Order: sequence, then structure tokens, then C-alpha cells
Amino acid sequence: MFKPCDILVTSSRVEDRRELMKILDGLPINVFSSSTVKQAEEVMAQKKLALVFCDEHLPDGSYRELLSRSRTAPKQPRLVVTTHTGEWNEYLEATRRGAFDVIRYPLQPADVELIVIRAMRQQREASAA
Repeated sequence: MFKPCDILVTSSRVEDRRELMKILDGLPINVFSSSTVKQAEEVMAQKKLALVFCDEHLPDGSYRELLSRSRTAPKQPRLVVTTHTGEWNEYLEATRRGAFDVIRYPLQPADVELIVIRAMRQQREASAA
């Protein structure tokens, strides 16, 4: 059994945030949301996040800024890039830069849940080591 963890959903699209938060609703997690890189950075500075779902592009930047910010966070959260395009080159770039995963809209609940479970498992294994 996993302990609850904190997850951040960052998207400038209200409907995308709602969709993802609805999928996450039944899981043993605490969910926070933001719509800009600046807001996400504020949450990251205050919370020990296990996972961040972040749109590929935001009004004030992109997932790239959050990836570099996550490296200096108190506890390095894993970052999942959410995208509407799903282009292979973007996937390769995101993972090369250190993204935990990339997931395409429309989101499939099973895919989101597997990402969360995988992240929680890695978090548990890292804290046990």
C-alpha cells in the first residue's frame, strides 16, 4: 500500500486541468494545480511533490523551466509532460531532458494511473534505500 503523495497539475487550459484532476481524484494523493510556470514554481517551493504533470507549453514558458526548477526543489519531483501534439521528436527531447514520461491528450485514465503508481513505487524504493 502506498502512502499519499503530493502531485501538481500544471496546465493553462482549465478543461485539461479538470480532466486530469478528475482522473486523479480516486487515487491516494493530494492534488494541487497551477496554470503558469511561475505558479508551479511557487507550489514546488512549498510542497514536497512526488510528481508534476505539466503541459508542453505554458503562457510564461514550458516544461523545460520546471524540469530545471525540479532539480533544485527540496525533493526532486518527477515531471510528466502533457501534450496535444504527441510528436515523436518532442517525446524524445522531453525524455532526454529528464522528463519521467510524456502523455498525450485525450488522457486515458489507465495510463495516468500507471504513471502515478510507477512514480509512487520509485519514490518508495528511493526512500527505503
